[in-house]
Amino acid sequence: MTPGTFLDPYAAVIVGGGTIVAAMLRTPSADLARALKALVTLPRRDFSAEPLLEQIHSLSRIARRHGTIALDRTVIVDPDLAAGIAMIVDGEGGETVAQELRHRRRARIERHAAAADAWAGMAEAAPAMGMVGTLVGLVAMFTQMSDPRAIGQAMAVALLATLYGAIVANLLAMPVASRLRAAARAEAFERARLETPLAALATREAPRAIAPVSFSPAREEAS
Repeated sequence: MTPGTFLDPYAAVIVGGGTIVAAMLRTPSADLARALKALVTLPRRDFSAEPLLEQIHSLSRIARRHGTIALDRTVIVDPDLAAGIAMIVDGEGGETVAQELRHRRRARIERHAAAADAWAGMAEAAPAMGMVGTLVGLVAMFTQMSDPRAIGQAMAVALLATLYGAIVANLLAMPVASRLRAAARAEAFERARLETPLAALATREAPRAIAPVSFSPAREEAS
């Protein structure tokens, strides 16, 4: 038995094409594109907030020495941290900055969940497409009972379609979905660590309103 025994283009087209079409029908195009782009993140390490926390400490020292306006000239790659620092430069308070970071973190979680759900949907569709291929092969087999060679080819399509569907679901789509969810949970936990130091920096650097001094007429006359 050679590896070519398990290769059949008709079964591959039914399962692969059917799974892709099902994903396109059930998933918005933006989420589907995000799911494909997420593949490049799989080999990376889990997100860690330590480099960003160190950068926040450095920015805190810069603000203490040179003022808040000096933060506007710093280079910040991470979009959430950049947004938080921009709000601090604009004079926003700690609670406002913390709310913005929480909103961004929830939005990021939703995007990651949408990408993982797209792959989970493919994992659900692939076995069904394998069953469709099996039915197509059986129909082809019963309609060509007089040709033994055609019967064998149709039976190969029927069996290999089921095999391909199981492989795509359990060795490709579902593992990708599981790893994306695990990476999203880790990143959400790490990004939550940014809220407290940024909110503290915002509270420290927020401009304080100076209460107007009221002059009493009685005091003026006494003077």
